[in-house]
Amino acid sequence: MNLVLDIGNTLMKVAVFNGDELIDMVQQPAFSENELDAIFTKHQIQQGIFSSVRDEEATKMLTKYNFLALSADTPLPLANHYKTPETLGKDRVAGIVGASRVYRNENVLVIDMGTCVTYDLVRAGKAYFGGAISPGFEMRFKALNTFTGKLPKVNFKQLPVEMIGDSTENSILSGVYYGLKNEVQGVINQYLSQYNDLKVVLTGGDFELFDLEPKNRIFADQFLVLKGLNEILNYNADQ
Repeated sequence: MNLVLDIGNTLMKVAVFNGDELIDMVQQPAFSENELDAIFTKHQIQQGIFSSVRDEEATKMLTKYNFLALSADTPLPLANHYKTPETLGKDRVAGIVGASRVYRNENVLVIDMGTCVTYDLVRAGKAYFGGAISPGFEMRFKALNTFTGKLPKVNFKQLPVEMIGDSTENSILSGVYYGLKNEVQGVINQYLSQYNDLKVVLTGGDFELFDLEPKNRIFADQFLVLKGLNEILNYNADQ
């Protein structure tokens, strides 16, 4: 059994894989050593990998559990042509590896909608060259409040959002929601104009917010990053 940990700023995701199959996943702000030990015992964990933005948690994983730590130097099961791999986000790395595993020998555009929205293309044959980074929902709302004198901080609550805002708050909601939706759809269309056989995979915390076209090419996978981390772990275990 493999244990995979995705340690973000606000949540830690802990997943258990049996080969390629995800059999258990829990997430919360943090896990105590006793909680992790219980998962080890329950699932008879043999090896693990973690991706972390928290130094304290990363140190604990390395010293007690001897997990594989995802870094710019970690061997990957694809050709990474990014010019500055040391600056490439770990979630982006795991996402593209996960996509290359699920959609083998296909061109895949991975769109991760979180704090930032990232766009990453994996070409058929497992080759990665890069993509794009854009502000996410929360960042856009904060920017309008921070860099203006009178616009309020708006919290996105639920759908639907009216196209024509009848108040300042609703106008901000409309601008941010439809602005990002049109951005995502526009990027997809640009990629489709170059890659007719393109698959599009949405992941991240906000991936369910949009109804995008063309639906027959767009897939959702909330566990894509975890699947990618597991694939990296298995690849390194076989080396």
